[in-house]
Amino acid sequence: MAEQVGRRPHVRPITSEWIFRHPRYLRYMVREFSCLFIGAWTLMLVCALGRLSEGPEAWGRFLEGLKSPWVVAFHVLALAFAAYHSFTWFQLTPKALPVQVGEKFLPDDVIAGAHFGAWAVLSLAILFFAGAF
Repeated sequence: MAEQVGRRPHVRPITSEWIFRHPRYLRYMVREFSCLFIGAWTLMLVCALGRLSEGPEAWGRFLEGLKSPWVVAFHVLALAFAAYHSFTWFQLTPKALPVQVGEKFLPDDVIAGAHFGAWAVLSLAILFFAGAF
């Protein structure tokens, strides 16, 4: 077989800026990054349960630690990431869980809207039982 001179395969360079090429990539990476904050908050909750089991003094020290501006900022950030993660999941739900009624499928807006509605009702119920109303 004859050697092909001057012909090389194209190798697309991969840079660290690939997520900024399209807004969709950036939204995807932010969604994936959100799990780090949600995981850290979950570990903090496990630590809280550990301090609670150690008695009132350990629990009191833990509660005092939560008053730090850094911890408050972390909670706000974790809440924002959790809300973003939930919002994007509910928008994705019609693709992951199409509902067929007869020969037709429910519109995406109906499925996502039902999830957002349930989210709002449950959030209000939790706030009510927590004494916010």
